[in-house]
Order: sequence, then structure tokens, then C-alpha cells
Amino acid sequence: MNRHVNAIAGRLSLRAPQRHSLEILDRVTELVPPRKDADLEAALAALRAEFPSVTDFERDFPSLCFALATGVGKTRLMGAFITYLHVAHGLNNFFVLAPNLTIYNKLISDFTPNTSKYVLKGIAEFAISPPVITTGDNFERQIASGGNLFPVTINIFNISKINSEVRGGRSPRIRSFKEEIGDSYFDYLAAQEDLVLIMDESHRYRATAGVRAINELKPVMGLELTATPFVETTRGPTPFRNVIFDYPLARAMEDGFVKEPAVVTRKDFNPAGKSPDAVQLLKLEDGVRLHESVKVDLETYARENGERIVKPFVLVIARDTTHAAELMGLIRSDAFFEGRYADKVIQVDSSVKEEETVEKLLTVEHGDNPVEIVIHVNMLKEGWDVTNLYTIVPLRAANARTLIEQSIGRGLRLPYGRRTGVIAVDRLNIVAHDRFQEIVDEANNPSSPIHLKQLVLDDADLTQKTVTVVAAPTILTGLGLQSTRTGDAPTPGAAAHPMAVAPPAPAFTDPREIRVAQLAYGAFRKLAREPDKVPSAAYLSRPEVQALVVREVQSQYQPAQLEMESVGKPAPDIEAVIAATAKLMAERTIDIPRIIVMPKGEVKAGFRPFTLDLSGMRYAAPTEELWAKHLRTDQVDVIGLSRGNLLEERLEDYVVSGLIDFSDIAYDEHADLLYELAGQVVRHLRSYLSEQEAGQVLALHQREIARAVHAQMQDHFWLDDTVEYHHEVRQGWTELKESAFTALNEPPLDYRVSPADKSNMARYLFGGFAKCLSTITKFHSDSERKLAVILEREALKWLRPAKGQFQMFYRSGSDHLEYQPDFVAEIDDCVVMLEPKMASQMNDRDVLAKRDVAVQWCVWASEHARTYGGKPWRYALIPHDAIVENMTLAFLLKQYEEKA
Repeated sequence: MNRHVNAIAGRLSLRAPQRHSLEILDRVTELVPPRKDADLEAALAALRAEFPSVTDFERDFPSLCFALATGVGKTRLMGAFITYLHVAHGLNNFFVLAPNLTIYNKLISDFTPNTSKYVLKGIAEFAISPPVITTGDNFERQIASGGNLFPVTINIFNISKINSEVRGGRSPRIRSFKEEIGDSYFDYLAAQEDLVLIMDESHRYRATAGVRAINELKPVMGLELTATPFVETTRGPTPFRNVIFDYPLARAMEDGFVKEPAVVTRKDFNPAGKSPDAVQLLKLEDGVRLHESVKVDLETYARENGERIVKPFVLVIARDTTHAAELMGLIRSDAFFEGRYADKVIQVDSSVKEEETVEKLLTVEHGDNPVEIVIHVNMLKEGWDVTNLYTIVPLRAANARTLIEQSIGRGLRLPYGRRTGVIAVDRLNIVAHDRFQEIVDEANNPSSPIHLKQLVLDDADLTQKTVTVVAAPTILTGLGLQSTRTGDAPTPGAAAHPMAVAPPAPAFTDPREIRVAQLAYGAFRKLAREPDKVPSAAYLSRPEVQALVVREVQSQYQPAQLEMESVGKPAPDIEAVIAATAKLMAERTIDIPRIIVMPKGEVKAGFRPFTLDLSGMRYAAPTEELWAKHLRTDQVDVIGLSRGNLLEERLEDYVVSGLIDFSDIAYDEHADLLYELAGQVVRHLRSYLSEQEAGQVLALHQREIARAVHAQMQDHFWLDDTVEYHHEVRQGWTELKESAFTALNEPPLDYRVSPADKSNMARYLFGGFAKCLSTITKFHSDSERKLAVILEREALKWLRPAKGQFQMFYRSGSDHLEYQPDFVAEIDDCVVMLEPKMASQMNDRDVLAKRDVAVQWCVWASEHARTYGGKPWRYALIPHDAIVENMTLAFLLKQYEEKA
């Protein structure tokens, strides 16, 4: 793999499909070097042999399409392509086409340094001398000032503007420009020997006159990016013939890069007998009710997890501009939720001047923007990249495929860049009461972009079997205590492999000696609970410890039935076996103490009185249940009254009974505060709802309201900090735990060799270790594998701890989660805990919380080690891109050790 690919993927934090696209480009440049006037037939033959989906360049130059689903990150990939072609191949001139004004402005911003979404951030080559951005507005000035002297030039043009000039029978403006260089700017670009053409959302203008003119630029390469690799014609969609990588929407949803779309309807809804206006009003009202529920869920999640609060909005799709104006009037009227959304709605279509709404539209994600409902006809397509669209109400007559592809494409992006595990935060709602079944049927159509992934097995697949593989500590295998199946070797019949892990040589072969060793191991484990006597595994070889174990083993050892001491082999030498077992345990164990933190005296804690911020809680009065059916998984979420809530006598009781379900709230100690907060909630709801409606809201949303209140309570939690804590070492060392994996029944890979597909590291088992204290292991990234190479070279012994090995816990939001370090290694002068982490995640809240508990644990473990002359503990948090095989462990510790 080209070293530039690894560096760029790390610096830009590329997702797996983005990285794979870059790897493909790297391979393409090997097969077809980017040169002017390439032999198209030879180039196509070379690529088609390895990428059979490429059947035609469809251009007068080599042009390839990367089809990535909306929300995966095509603009960042564009930046990666430019960086790679410049750094690896010395290409300096890039011509980027945008399909419309919105994407044109977005691309200019994204390629401009010091903007919020600058796509080249972290690239050292562009830190001092960033690319010069040449646009349709400044190209004359750039050339006049010698723009061609800059190292890298990115020319960004709006193809729709070129098209409009071609339609009038005139040549494009850029083609008529002549100044100091003496030729048109167009001819100047065509003369460049390294021009690369990048076409964003190329399906929008593929067959237009403008692109035919652009062919005359004769670039060395064309790269197309789109989420829909086909052109709509009168005969239906015509697929691209140059798609080299296709990452469809279904894959993006499956891999968790985008929201899960769900179609929403009412339980038992039947449109028969209802007028179109009545159905329309019902959909609008239910969309707003759902929106208010999502708004609370988002705020609660943000407060619980210390994230920014996301303000969601509703997208209403109108039939035409007249219909949009009617909807605008309805939503602004007092008849629609008493006028609460009159100043929170905007209309975006050709009848409204763009300057009047563009600012509100482009800042709809901002918390200080009041807009919560956007009405549009057909203007919001590619380029309008928002992450806070959660509810879509389609009111335009369109087929189900169009509704799915065009509507949800705007709302799939995740506000936090990842799935949260909270259904309401990860779901996009499409309110379509009257189109529910049609949309569900279309989603289940094999040609649907979100159709469930199909699995077609061939004969080779059917012969592949998965097994549970246990990574047993080598001490267990040495004593014959390993679990049923370890990763030591493939099952009988599996193909031989040069790196199949040889089973560790057993310490004992005589069954009677093995029995003694196992009894001794159990006795030694008990002594670990007496850290005053046995502070480390090395103490197991001391005479006084050996004597204790000999007595216990002798009392438990019973010869096999009918075995006579005077017949056959002599009785096992119990003392010798126990001594050998102690030596083996010291060699194949790292002393990991069990540390418990205890308070000195009574711990007092509680919540201070405060005023709730309920500005984001505007639940509408419920009517009936809503059903949200996930289009990919068929999961159904019921949003309605049938949740089994008890009927409370007082409205406040709904809130209080929901709050006391939280483990950190004791009713007896907090009753007064709980009812005060519950009273605030009830008074807020009663400010715009009747008592009956408020009761319905509390019954329906009891759990969500309780979570919202509890999340705000966390900011007012108090703890008596005069209480002192002390730590106790309950065990001087702990037995190493097993890890279990599900894997193909294949030999493990050589840990020294990077696998071909590094984007799927978790599928591989690795073996061949000499110093690892388990037989096999898995790595989550290639950086972890490289760190293992370093440890094999420099450590005395190392391991990847199993869950529960340390029992360290960190706080994540309102939860306390276990921290499982990636590596522990013993070297000559210390024991080190190592945590490789993605460079872009080094300052994440959870990463820093784990660091803090680990550093404190190392301090306590070092204190314990000093009591018996053991080795101190150290902790290092290492960015992934700093780990290369020629680095020494001493250098990594010097650079990245974290201290208390």
C-alpha cells in the first residue's frame, strides 16, 4: 500500500469507504499513470481487467466514477484525492465542477483555509502554502497576478453558468478571456500537462453541452463523485458505465454513517372518507407533534452526554409555489397550534427572492436561528448539507421512489457524525399517512436504494464455517487449563498455514503432575487475595509460600482409582511440580493488582434547587398513536399512548414517578426538590395546554420528560468534597482472563504482515507471537498491529487485556462504563499501559475521561509496587499516526506519557 495513502487517510480521518476509494485511486495510477493524451483503449483494458464494472470511460480521457451515498463525505474525499495526486504524483492543477450555485459556494468555503469545514486541515504540505482557489469570479485576477506560479491551483466553476452561456450560442466566458498570457483561460487550462477534472454530483450535468465543451480541456484524468450514478432519460435511468466503486445508501445505513429513515403513519389509519385537505392537515400536525418530541430527545441526549444541543427542524415538501404559499399561511395562522410557529417557518422556492431566505436557510443548524419549519417545492437538492433535519412531511404527489431518494437524501446526515444508540436521535421520520404502504413496498423493492442487503452464497461461502475462538493466556495452556477451543491451530482438515500458531509447550506431560500443577494454580490464586503475604507473582517462589501451597495440595491430591504407589511410576514430586508451577506463573503473568476505592466515612450527595430550562419542551396535545417503520430493518417504533403508564392522581406524580426510576435519585432524600421540579414542568405545560391535554402529554412522554429533567439535574449535583477516599489493594496480582472471538475457521495471520484490507481489521485473527501472554489476538486498526510489532521487539512480555481485567470505570454522561486498555506491557524498568487512539479523537471527552482514571490507577499501582520493590506503572495515550514500526517504545513513552 502506498505510504501516502496511509498518511492522508490518517490526517484527514477518512472513513472506511473514503479510504477504500483512495486506495482504488492509488491502484488506478499504478495501472494507468496520469499523463496527457493517454491511450484510451489500453487504459480501459488495463482497468477493466481488475475493475470489471468499468466498461467505458464515456469521455475523451480516462474518467472514473466513485458512487458514494449521501452523508458519507464526498467533499472530504475530493480533498483526499487532490492531496494524494499532488503529493504522490506531483499534479498541481485541478478543475472542479459544481452543478449549481449552492454547491459552488459550498466548495469554495470547504477549500478555503480557516473555515469550519476546511477539507485539507492537517495536511502538512498545504499548511504553509495552501492551494490557490480560482473561481468564475476571480480567474482573470488570478492569472493576471501570476496564479500559475503557485504550487497547487484548484479551479472551481459552476457548470450551470457555463451551460447557460453555451445555450445562447456563445462560447463560455472563460473561453473568451485573453489577457497577459495571450490565450483564453480555457486554452491556458487545456495546455496544462497535469490538469485533473473533478466532477461533483456529475449526474446533474453529465449529458449537457457544457460538459461536452469541457472535454476539450483534455485533462490527464477525470474523477466523478455522485450518490446516484445514473442519468434520467425518457426511457428511464441509464447507469454510468465508468463506476469503479459503489457504496450505496443501504451500506451507509448498515455501517452507521447516516440516520435510519422511517416512514410514519397513524395506527389503524385509513384515508377513505377523508378529504385531501384533512389528510394534509393531519400529516402537518402529526409532523409537528413528532418534531416536538424529537426536540426534547435531542436536548436530553446532549445534556446527558455533554454534547452541543441540536435544534431539529421539519421539512415540508409542497406541490408548487402556490401550494407552498398556502401552507405558509396555514402554519402562520392562529388555527395552527395557536400560532406558535408563525415566526418559525420559511418558504424556499422560485417565488421567493433568494436573499430574503438564504441566510436563514444556510444557518438553520444554528441554535439562535428561530426557523423550525422549512417549506420548499424543488430547490433543496444537492449541496444543502444539514445534520439537524429529523422530520419530513411530503405533500407533493410523486412516486414512492422519488419520495425516498430525493426527500431523505437531505436528512440523512448525523449531527454528531456517528450513531448514538438513541433511536430518536438516530432516526429520520417521513410522515406519510396516506403513502405509508406504498413507501414500505418501494423500500422492499430489490432496486430500491435502501433495500435490505441481499446475501447470495456460493459454494465457497457454504464451506466456510465460523467458530468461537478463545484467546487463552499462555499460563493456562501451559498448565492444561485452556478452554474448549483456542486459537492454537485450525480444526482437522483445515489447510496448513506457515503461521498457524504452535501450541505452547506444556510444562508437564504426566497426568498426575498436571493434576498437581492445577491444584497448585488454584492455591496460588487464593493467595493473591492476601497482598500482604503475596504482593506479586514473584513471591510465589518464596519458601514460606511454597510450604503453604505444598500442604494444601497434599491435602487435596488423591491418586487415581486403583493406582498403587508401589506399582509403575513413582508418585509425582509435589514440591518440584509446585516450584515449577510458581516459576511458570511468574514468567507468564504481569502483576496487575486489584485496586478498590473506598470512602472514609459517610458520603453525602444530592441536588441543589434550580429552575428548569423548559424553552425547548413544546409537546403538542396527542391524539392517537404514531407508528414509525424503519425502511431498512422493518423495525417499528410506536409513538403513542399505549406504554402501560399508570394513571396518576396528580399531574406532578407522572414526573416524580419517572424520576425515581433513576439510580442516583432517592425519593426520601429528594422528595421536596422532585415535586418542585415536577411543578415547574406542569406549570409550563399548562401555560399552553388544558389540564386534560397536559395529562395526556405527561402520560405519553413520561419517560422522555423524566430523562430531560434528570439530565438538567446533573448540572446541579453536589457531593460532599470533605469526605476523603482511600484505595485498597485487594489482590497483589490477578489471574489473566480469556478473550473470546467469533472468526472463520482459518489459521491466524502473521502479525508482522499488514493485511490487504486494513479497513476491516476486526475480521482477522493474528498469531505468531513470542512475547504475548495469550495465544492469539485481534486488532482494531493497523496501528495496533504495528504497536504489537514494537512490543514483540522490545517488551519482556505483553498482552491485550480482556474485559474485567482491570475493573477501572470512567464517567460517560450519566453512566459509569468500564475502561479496557488496549495494551499492557512489562519492560526492564516499568509496566506500561498503552492506548493507541485515532489522532482526531485524542481530545474526545470519553478518551480524556479514560486517560484520567488510568493515570490515577497507575499512581496507586506504583505505590503498591514500591512496598515490595516492584516496577512502577506508566500510561501513554498515543495518536495512531505516530505509531510506525521503526519507533522505539522508549521514544513513544517520552513523547506521549500522561502523568498525574
